[in-house]
Amino acid sequence: MPRIITTALIGLGNVNRSFLTLLETKADLLASQYSLAFRIVGVADSSGVATNQAGFDPVQLRQFKENGGRVQQLAEFLPNCTPADLLADLTCDLVLEASPVDLRTGEPGLGATRAALRRGISVVLANKGPLVLAFGELHQLAAASGAGLAFSATVCGALPVINIGRRDLIAAKISRLQGIFNSTSNFILEEMVQGRPYAEALAEAQRRGIAETDPTLDVEGWDTANKLVIIANSFLGIDATLADVTVQGITAITPAELYTAVAENQTIKLVATAQANGNSYQLTVAPTRLPNTDFLAGCQGWEMGVEIETDIYGTMRYKIDERSALPTAAAMLRDAVNLFTRVGV
Repeated sequence: MPRIITTALIGLGNVNRSFLTLLETKADLLASQYSLAFRIVGVADSSGVATNQAGFDPVQLRQFKENGGRVQQLAEFLPNCTPADLLADLTCDLVLEASPVDLRTGEPGLGATRAALRRGISVVLANKGPLVLAFGELHQLAAASGAGLAFSATVCGALPVINIGRRDLIAAKISRLQGIFNSTSNFILEEMVQGRPYAEALAEAQRRGIAETDPTLDVEGWDTANKLVIIANSFLGIDATLADVTVQGITAITPAELYTAVAENQTIKLVATAQANGNSYQLTVAPTRLPNTDFLAGCQGWEMGVEIETDIYGTMRYKIDERSALPTAAAMLRDAVNLFTRVGV
């Protein structure tokens, strides 16, 4: 019999709805290969929270949300209860946090993550806000309670940048890391080269569910900066905040600039850079002209990529074509399975 992982979903947008799809389509494989099954016992969206220890049906819950339903309409709705309140009392093993990014307060994700970790409940994050605002604190809480904390979905969706950096670059010194971390901005710039107006390209990104709930995070460079901060803290070995990143987005880029770059066999991309500087790194996010032969210049449309220069592993290059929220949800599933198949967990 598979082990039942009782799970709370904080946020029921594209990512956690896609996670519900994975529970529909991959349940048999998860049971047979990993001896795991996930029971959804708590849910939260912007209207409130609900709990059902017998478990919400993943298909019905997904369809309910896709048809415009809100948690406050569920029979199991708990009035005057926040996600943090829910997780202060809910009996569960795992929280999947995919609520919208808030860089001012981090809520509701930060409060929910704190509440869960304090009680020894493992947390898998797709929401970057809690890590950007409280990376060290959350890791201390996890260490103190013995809870798992995983977040590979926060950087480039299913591309395992965090896992590569933390697991696979043992004893390496990273001299430079560069990446295209925001597929929305990449898509918009390419569409503009093809003559599509900026506003129309952004609307298409939102329609596809790729753009952040607040699209200014994408186009003004803050989503990319968030990911760079998470990378810096997780495997570059520095305590970085957004204040340490010089950030410029794509909103000032004109079609004329894009066409000029094309005429000169170049392309303009929104590039994140961590450049080694002594014992630290210079962190920047900016539109950058790249020769067409450059690896990152080859990241087209919805693709994201990273290039890591090291002293002992050489230069490593990875990219992914991610056209929906499903791969990000798959990264959350990957993190969850890894957490609960470790010895002693």
